Amino acid sequence: MIITLEEAKKWLRIDHNDEDSLINTLISAAEKYLINATGNAFDSTNELAKLFCYVLVTDWYENREMIGKTSEKVRHTVESILAQLTYAYGGGVV
Repeated sequence: MIITLEEAKKWLRIDHNDEDSLINTLISAAEKYLINATGNAFDSTNELAKLFCYVLVTDWYENREMIGKTSEKVRHTVESILAQLTYAYGGGVV
């Protein structure tokens, strides 16, 4: 796991438990998206992978009608981070 539910809720500034299931689903989807997009597996020690997951979870949480896609406002950020994570790491868990 790259980010935990508690980390995501802190990032999103959420202090209730009403949407924990949704947030867990978004975390899982973001981590799978990262693996599928880069071909690399990452863990919680990789700060750039964590940032990617935070950005994607936030975007999907705030734009729920767009789950599975990134909004135009974060597309450049997501693409840039993905490129760095794809080419900076040669595979395996990093």
